Amino acid sequence: MSYLHSIGQYFLMIKEIFRKPTKWSVMRRLVFKDIDDLIINSIGIVSFIAFFVGGVVTIQTALNMTNPLIPKTLVGFATRQSVILEFAPTFISIIMAGKVGSFITSSIGTMRVTEQIDALEVMGINAINYLVFPKFIALMLYPFLISIAMFLGILGGMAACVFGGFASLDDYIAGIQMDFIPFHMLYAFIKTFVFAFLLATIPSYHGFYMTGGALEVGKASTTSFVWTSVAIILLNYILTQMMLS
Repeated sequence: MSYLHSIGQYFLMIKEIFRKPTKWSVMRRLVFKDIDDLIINSIGIVSFIAFFVGGVVTIQTALNMTNPLIPKTLVGFATRQSVILEFAPTFISIIMAGKVGSFITSSIGTMRVTEQIDALEVMGINAINYLVFPKFIALMLYPFLISIAMFLGILGGMAACVFGGFASLDDYIAGIQMDFIPFHMLYAFIKTFVFAFLLATIPSYHGFYMTGGALEVGKASTTSFVWTSVAIILLNYILTQMMLS
């Protein structure tokens, strides 16, 4: 029953996000702060991981192509498909569930422990809208991060392919351009927006409704990472089944 209660409480929280909004002059400052915390500060780690994982995907693909009849262009094709369809939207989102999700849960949870949320409610402010809505708006820029991850993943694959001697630059570029389906980009970005919503709301839920002290803030951060990752993986399966099958 506790799971059902938590699910119901989560959906009620989502409804509260859009009710009784904070005035825009205050909200604008909060939105820009969250864009800096959640998006801009994540560019470095996303770029680093995307570049090198793209290189690893290329190397593993090339090393498993032992048949000389298989064209070298397949290395670029396989890297592009892996990065665009799964690695950039899903793998990066799970990493962001650890980085961004833990940050959101711990920051809101600390406000709960120090009774700052109680003070907001006493002043008649919708605390859920005040705390969660700016994060929701900031994470609508999350596709910008995924675009960087896609570009650098393919670029890292190209660097590994050329400098590792697995294929020529022309073969790799021809593979990237081969049989490109524009709908795959739409599919990837629809997934990205869904994952952005999960990244904004599930960690916020665990931070807002936590009880206890400083130790419980750490436990809530861990729990939010686990459940955000589970939700991302489940919705990834459902969206793939709906859109690509």
